[in-house]
Amino acid sequence: MHFLTGDWIGALFQVIAIDLVLAGDNAIVIGLAAAGLPRDQRNKAILIGIGAATVMRIGFALITTQLLAITGLLLAGGILLLWVSWKMWRELRSGAGHDHVAAQEALADADVSIAGRPAEGKRKTLGQAVTQIIIADVSMSLDNVLAVAGAARHHLDVLVIGLVLSIALMGLASTWIARLINRFRWIAWIGLLIILFVALRMIWEGWHEVAVAMEMAA
Repeated sequence: MHFLTGDWIGALFQVIAIDLVLAGDNAIVIGLAAAGLPRDQRNKAILIGIGAATVMRIGFALITTQLLAITGLLLAGGILLLWVSWKMWRELRSGAGHDHVAAQEALADADVSIAGRPAEGKRKTLGQAVTQIIIADVSMSLDNVLAVAGAARHHLDVLVIGLVLSIALMGLASTWIARLINRFRWIAWIGLLIILFVALRMIWEGWHEVAVAMEMAA
């Protein structure tokens, strides 16, 4: 059966890795935005952020596969994912130590870091934090759905599995995944390599689509 082929299994592995890494990355961004809030408002902001990210993933999932069928958008999606890869590489290379501590404290609903220092997130209002979270959610949800769609191309069942998993992880386990990735950074590096591979493949296939369309139009 087709789901036992190496190509299908490879696509599924890529999709699962992408979902894990991007769900954790999204949770860290949400935690960082909420870190400057008083403790009684922090959980509210995180809940709003995770809920918004879940809804956005559903919305983007409904339209992304149709959009990628339009000539040129596969290439554009690949370029966007290449930029996402560069951002992830820069964050992983720098370590983002202080920011990650602040984000982890917020996600754990703690006011004191492991080193015994108070949380030091930049102070802000709930409205400012929620606005920052929503803006980040739009970008990261689109990144996630594009990456899953790119990895699962030609495998509709893998695409469905990936999108359902993405929504479930974001809604149910994103904070746990964020802590896991922060502890085992090699997971994030594997995810980065897979996203980079998907981005380059989308650019390659998208460029060929554009070239063929230009030849036919000539």
